[in-house]
Formats: sequence, structure tokens, C-alpha cells
Amino acid sequence: MLNCKFVNTPMECGAKLSKVKKNEEKIDSTMFKSLVGSLRYLTCAKPDILFAVGIVSCIMENPTKLHMMAAKRILRYNKGTLDYGIFYSSSNDFKLMGYCGSDFAGDLDDRKSTTDFVFFYGNNAISWCSKKQPIVFYLDSSFELV
Repeated sequence: MLNCKFVNTPMECGAKLSKVKKNEEKIDSTMFKSLVGSLRYLTCAKPDILFAVGIVSCIMENPTKLHMMAAKRILRYNKGTLDYGIFYSSSNDFKLMGYCGSDFAGDLDDRKSTTDFVFFYGNNAISWCSKKQPIVFYLDSSFELV
């Protein structure tokens, strides 16, 4: 991965990963689990990869070449953003801002949604999370209450 070409996003736009299909080629799960574990550790300093790492973390059993390619794409993204990280500045603009999002039934296997959020104090990220919802929601206003 030292000489790999970097990419601009940690995950392809609109990419959907699902559990193994019968005709897909499986790979060694030990290497995949080790890579995903390292990526999860890296999210402590790089919240920009949190969503993509959360998606590949859901496929720990029977990973395929497609899953490994998605995990390696995150590494390629990191290659181009080595100088990125969390920087806490002392600006005068100390407003609390929060952003959230969801992929609305993005898991192709169980149709559950992944919700994420990030909170900023001034220009500084102070809290972030990406979590798969425990229940399936249908398209109505009840999702906003979770």
C-alpha cells in the first residue's frame, strides 16, 4: 500500500456492501479482521472515516474480495490525507453545532439504517458516532424521534 494511488473519499458514493453471496470468492478472514481492527483504532483521530469503517465492520464473517477492496479503499483515502487529523484551535467563535445523518435502510441484508452525528464546539469536533439502528424503520416521521 506504500505506492498506492490515493482516492478522494473513503467509500464510493452509493456503495452498498452485503454479506457473502454463494458465487463470490471468499478471502482469509484473519487479515480482514486485523485490517478492520486497525481502521477502527484510527477512527479515534480521524472521524472522517468513521462511516466507511462502520460499514466494513459489519462484514466480519466470511469476507470477500469486494469487502477487502472496500477496506483497502479506506487505506488509500488515508494515504492522501496523512496530514489531516483533529486540530483544536482557540478561536473566538465558541458555538455548539451538531450535524446528523442516516442512510435509511442502507444494510442490504437486514434493511436497518445507520445513523451518525458529529458535534462541534467552535471549529473543533468534540463528539462523533456512527451506529446501526437496532430496529427497522419505515419511511415516516417516527425516525426523527429515535
